[in-house]
Amino acid sequence: MKTITMQVKPDKGTNSFTLLGYCVMTIITIICFIPFWLIIVASISDENMVLTEGFKLWPTVISFDAYRSIFQGFDSLVKSYAVTIFITLTGTGSALLLTSMTGYVLIRRDFPERNRISFFIYLTTLFSGGVIPSYILFVKYLNLKNSLWALILPCLLSPWNIFLMRNFMKSIPYSLIEASKIDGANDWQIYRKVILPLCKAGLATVGLFIALNYWNDWYHASLYITREGLYPLQYLLYRMLSNAEYMKQAAAAGVFLDAVTLPSETLKMATALVVTGPILLLYPFVQKYFIKGIMIGSVKG
Repeated sequence: MKTITMQVKPDKGTNSFTLLGYCVMTIITIICFIPFWLIIVASISDENMVLTEGFKLWPTVISFDAYRSIFQGFDSLVKSYAVTIFITLTGTGSALLLTSMTGYVLIRRDFPERNRISFFIYLTTLFSGGVIPSYILFVKYLNLKNSLWALILPCLLSPWNIFLMRNFMKSIPYSLIEASKIDGANDWQIYRKVILPLCKAGLATVGLFIALNYWNDWYHASLYITREGLYPLQYLLYRMLSNAEYMKQAAAAGVFLDAVTLPSETLKMATALVVTGPILLLYPFVQKYFIKGIMIGSVKG
């Protein structure tokens, strides 16, 4: 008995639509890439050329003064990278654990206070104690001045991340939890062996948000860190930019005659590349989980 295989050829309309889609996406990709390319070109351009001629798609005069300024204190830069990596890894791991545990508790139907606690968590997005009470708590009572924990604890939990994780966990059939309880599993076993393996996309999505928050945080370092060896990367580069701007203004006022040669605009572009480089390398590995987690978390109530 012969098997007849039929091949359906796409018509001209389908091919035209596909070609048009590829063209549109190519144009959008180029448009999105142009600003990043301008940052790269500006970072290796001469400071005076950027100030006089603006940003260009190709450098008129190539200069690496901005990168020399950044890597001039190479030891400090390496220490800041190490501090930032430690904060990001430790904070992301701890925050993911607490966020996922909180989300799991909020989906349990046998927990009668879940709605009240959800409201309390949401209320913190509307009202907060403010900077002064937080500073007093961390410095006076917790004694975390010049401690890396002062950079980890403030960003540990986010209401938005908790609700995103909870909404993702709602997509898991609740019958799995009930069946696990019937089989004799306790709450910790259900959370660790049933819920977490099914939440990889949600964990990757929330983990990326948390990691970005820790990586880009410089504000808490400005409040709690005064030792230069504990500066995270963002705060170190922020101080470098501030010093460059100050020296430039002082040179314009005639205070420092040699400071006019310091790069300012190109230093900003080089700083952006140094800071965002590791995140750009990380994103492709979690992209598929990120998109899936966002889609599920946005449609589940």
